[in-house]
Formats: sequence, C-alpha cells, structure tokens
Amino acid sequence: MTTPSAEDLAGSLQRFGLQRDRMRAALARHAGISATDLDALEHLEADGPLTQRDLGDRLSLTSGAVTMLVDRLERAGWVHRRPHPGDRRYVLIELSPLAAASAPEGLAAYHARVRALAAEVPAAQREAVAAFLAAAADAAATAAAELSADRRSQPDVSRAAPLRAGGVSRTGRTGWLVLQAGRGKREPAQRLEVRC
Repeated sequence: MTTPSAEDLAGSLQRFGLQRDRMRAALARHAGISATDLDALEHLEADGPLTQRDLGDRLSLTSGAVTMLVDRLERAGWVHRRPHPGDRRYVLIELSPLAAASAPEGLAAYHARVRALAAEVPAAQREAVAAFLAAAADAAATAAAELSADRRSQPDVSRAAPLRAGGVSRTGRTGWLVLQAGRGKREPAQRLEVRC
C-alpha cells in the first residue's frame, strides 16, 4: 500500500464528512426531526448538559431560535431542562433517557463499526491519527467562528426595503445589474453591482 499524499488524506476526510452528513440526514428523517435538532442532540451527547446559550453558540443560532429548538425537543421528549447547579440564572439542557433509549439500531451498528475500525489502527499510529482529527476539528471550529463573526459584521438588511433593480445595462452577453436597498433618509441606500 502506498503512503497517501496530504491531498489524498484531506480528500478522504472530506469524503467521510459527506458520507456522515448523508447518514445523519437519514437518521434525522428516521427520528422525525430536523438536521439542526439532530445537531443539538449530538452536541448534548458529546459534551453533556449545556446552557441554552452554549448550545446556541455551537449551533450558530440566535437566542430566540435556540429557545424554540429546545422547546420543540422538550415537547418531543428528547431533552429536558434542569436548574444550573452553580448559577440559578441559567438552566441546563440535557438529553432525556428517551433520547438514549431511542437510538435506532442502525446507529448502534455504525458506532460499533467505527469503534472496530479505530481498534484496527496500529497503536504506533493512533497518536498521529488522533492529532490529525483533533486539528481538523479545530480548523472546522475556527472556520465556523470566523464565518459567524463575518456574518455578524454584515449590515442588517432584515428590515430593509425590498431590493430594486436599477441601471441594468447590457452590452452583448455581459452587463452590470445594480441592486439598491434602503429605507430613505434614516438609512442610506446600499448598492450591489453584479457583473452578468
């Protein structure tokens, strides 16, 4: 067996991520929940009880959205709230016994296969594999944080007037499409020019 290149290794990780996403989509459909609901359950399974704020940060959700998500999961019996033992201003969200007992048989088989594959990695290589996977997880977490920060720095257009097309000029097959949004005197129009 030839030693895979760094590019091959990165490609293998990407293919694993895509197939795991596919498996998770099937799992969410099987459980009758959304992918975001499943993400929340996985974070609670991996990290233990979390405050709503911590869960919202991990899912990149607003406080209102995470409240609705937790309400939905609690009504369905997947999670429950309990007082935070160290700070009574907070509640912790944790998996309910139903969540652990309701894992589909296929998921248990998948976890068993992954554990068996991990056991096959030679002991001398496990440290390097673990370090690579931890670094890849850190890179994903950093990218998520940067993308979230970048999104927060964008102007809030949720209350902006609808976009209006203006100044479309065409020369042959190319031209510029100019979009403007704004609310008048208090909020200046913002322009977006797109080459088309």
